[in-house]
Amino acid sequence: MTSSPDLAAPPVEVLWTPRPDQIEATRLAAYMRWLDQTHGLKFDSYEALWQWSIDETEAFWRTIWDFFDVQADGDPEPVLGAATMPGAQWFPRAQLNYAEHVFRCATDQCPALIARSEDTGTYEVSWADLESDTAALAQHLRALGIVQGDRVASYMPNRAETVVAFLACASLGAIWSSCAPDMGATVVLDRFRQIEPKVLLAVDSYSYNGKVHDRRELVDELLLELPTVRHVIHVAGPICRAASHKPPSWRDRTSWQDATAADAKLQCERVPFGHPLWIVYSSGTTGLPKAIVHSQGGIILTHLKTMALQHDLRPGDRLLFLGGTGWIVWNLQLGALLTGASIVLYDGNPAWPETSTLWRFIDEHKVTLLGCGAAYLINCMKDGLRPRDLAPMTNLRSINATGSPLPIDAYHWVYEAVKSDVWLASISGGTDIASGFVACAPILPVTAGEIQCRELGVAAYAFNDSGQPVIDEVGELVVTRPMPSMPIYFWGDPDQRRYRESYFEMYPGIWRHGDWIRFTNRGTSVIYGRSDSTINRYGIRMGTAEIYRVVEELPEIRDSLVVDLEYLGRPSFMPLFVVLEPGQVLDDSLKSRVVHQIRTKASARHVPNEIYQVDEIPRTLTGKKMEVPVRKLLLGVAPDKVASADAMANPKSIGFFVRLAEEMKPSGPD
Repeated sequence: MTSSPDLAAPPVEVLWTPRPDQIEATRLAAYMRWLDQTHGLKFDSYEALWQWSIDETEAFWRTIWDFFDVQADGDPEPVLGAATMPGAQWFPRAQLNYAEHVFRCATDQCPALIARSEDTGTYEVSWADLESDTAALAQHLRALGIVQGDRVASYMPNRAETVVAFLACASLGAIWSSCAPDMGATVVLDRFRQIEPKVLLAVDSYSYNGKVHDRRELVDELLLELPTVRHVIHVAGPICRAASHKPPSWRDRTSWQDATAADAKLQCERVPFGHPLWIVYSSGTTGLPKAIVHSQGGIILTHLKTMALQHDLRPGDRLLFLGGTGWIVWNLQLGALLTGASIVLYDGNPAWPETSTLWRFIDEHKVTLLGCGAAYLINCMKDGLRPRDLAPMTNLRSINATGSPLPIDAYHWVYEAVKSDVWLASISGGTDIASGFVACAPILPVTAGEIQCRELGVAAYAFNDSGQPVIDEVGELVVTRPMPSMPIYFWGDPDQRRYRESYFEMYPGIWRHGDWIRFTNRGTSVIYGRSDSTINRYGIRMGTAEIYRVVEELPEIRDSLVVDLEYLGRPSFMPLFVVLEPGQVLDDSLKSRVVHQIRTKASARHVPNEIYQVDEIPRTLTGKKMEVPVRKLLLGVAPDKVASADAMANPKSIGFFVRLAEEMKPSGPD
């Protein structure tokens, strides 16, 4: 077992406390009043409520079912048919549908969607139009022969058609899966090949940072490599919306207009609680990305709890969460529709055409909750922005930051430069659970550098090297009780071997997430980064294996290793180490080709800051690249605490990294 970093606790500094009237108006306060009135359960603090929610797991989740009036056939009892991890069976006798729960919130008092992209401007979609388009597309999918359990894949940006397509799939029990169009063919195929989709929704182009990106040839490549795709639904991007361009010549293509032309009535097919809703993907650190399957019921119940109680979304609120369709925050934002809130789809660079663009947009469109990667707030701070001088943002009630730890100076910047009376919440969860482990509650104060609380129903703890829970010590983030949004399985993993290895190998029967975390005696927490090798760069998660795959395609590159040294608010610095074929030289030309390879085939956001030539990549006796030890070494951990020579296949290889760590000491941990 690897040891955790030795870090001192920061001082406690409360930056914001909700007023009594603000607390009274929250949905969490309403839930607590309801518990008192209907069950005689009275709690004098959030921490006491949380403790009950994990001590009485089944009772808690049944109250979520009842409080939100979940609509279902069958019996909600038992809540848990089996309580083991993995393999917990939630509400095994109930049948329900995600789309049905979205559209029961339909109203003419507010839009369902506010959509903005760089090439189309901003427009609203009413609840009635969202439902009619969803019904029409669902009917089209049925006519194509799509039935419960079939996979529908999306290569679409964050726009209204993507939401319609997801809801149509959910309504008929098909399984949704999405990749963002800024992802290269190699990364997309590594995902979609696994799930063998029958339908592909694709855009021909998209705009980002004022530039149009053509995806027509890339989609041709996808179709060549995805023989199971029988039908392509084409959504016009900026290229094909131009009068001078013809539609792409993709095989089996139907236009979005034709696919949604029918006048249909929405039919939501109730499916078992554990029926798959979507397939999302891990970042591919140890090979092919894990294809993570979440259930319809698990996501309904978890997102009602998370979005309404933890994030306090109310009917009529407006949620804008920056993120592409390949990041789990896109799936999370859909949960706002379950609460009766509107979602604001922001497709494009938030700093284009000006660094102030997003903040002006937030004010103009009355955004209630802004969600973003912590890196976005940090960049605004470094750019010297003062959004409060640009617009009052009267409706902005809360800001969520995720993807990486939010440093203390960024907390201060928000209250000084954005808004003094705003609820700032750093949150941490994952693709794995499509939700949060540690997040926020609207009745709690905000402390600089700390996450407010553990989410209700989440038995999260920090384990030390002995596997014991600790307070005010950094340890492994673990979850000791099952949750409804834990994966029901991985696609293509029939014996659950990969599932168990991913979360339950270190502590059998206990979920280990791979984050360093410290819980305080006040119930708050601080995340100290990954304890494994997933790279979360600027809020976009990607595994090292995906970078290796494209880098090592170059004939000059024999081997490679990459780490990200973002840590406790320090700027992200991602070095790439390469072993060259004999006779090759790491000159500027080769560096440029490496950068181009990563930018075009993996992710533009994962281009390394520096490329180093090394003789060997450190490996374990079993041949695994030693990413975590190298990362710790470069962050300042002593070499003798990082790796044992006896556990290495090539112990001399670590020497280069020891010397580099000495050179980098000024930017390492204090």
